[in-house]
This record gives sequence, C-alpha cells and structure tokens, in this order.
Amino acid sequence: MKITKEQVKHIALLSRLELDEGETEIYQEQLSRILDYVEKLNEVDTKDIEPTSHVIELNNIFREDEVKASISRDEALKNAPDYTDKFFKVPKIIE
Repeated sequence: MKITKEQVKHIALLSRLELDEGETEIYQEQLSRILDYVEKLNEVDTKDIEPTSHVIELNNIFREDEVKASISRDEALKNAPDYTDKFFKVPKIIE
C-alpha cells in the first residue's frame, strides 16, 4: 500500500511533528513498507488459531496473606534525619 506525502504530512500534523521535505519522503517510504508487510501478514491463514493476548501462557502465582510483625515506631524513626516524638519531620512546602 502506497502512502502519499499528503498522508504523511497529515499524520505529522496529528502527531505535532514538523517534518521537512526530506523527512516526509523518508517516512513515506518507511510507512509504505510497514503497511506492505502488514498486508502480507493478513494473507496468513489463522482460522484454526485461538486468539491470545500473549505469546506465552501467563499464570498468576498467589500467596496467602500472612500477618507478620512490623518494625517498631522507634526503629523506623531511628535513621530519620529529623523527627518528633512520633512522626518524621519534613520541611514545610505549602505556605
């Protein structure tokens, strides 16, 4: 399928790209080759192939949620550069 220069310019406009004449010709050729390849792929018989979203089968591996001990507040604040009795102290960012 042959793409025209006007179509390339339209695509560039929609993409907010500024192309000079040389770039327009390059993209015209490249896009035409891409569409020719897609046309070739459309000729492949896929009627007995089940549609998939991935090439390989994906399985989710779930684990049970387990309640575990967490670090203490004192332990969490130990390496903080600045903190109050219970909280991290950070610089004020909103006036």
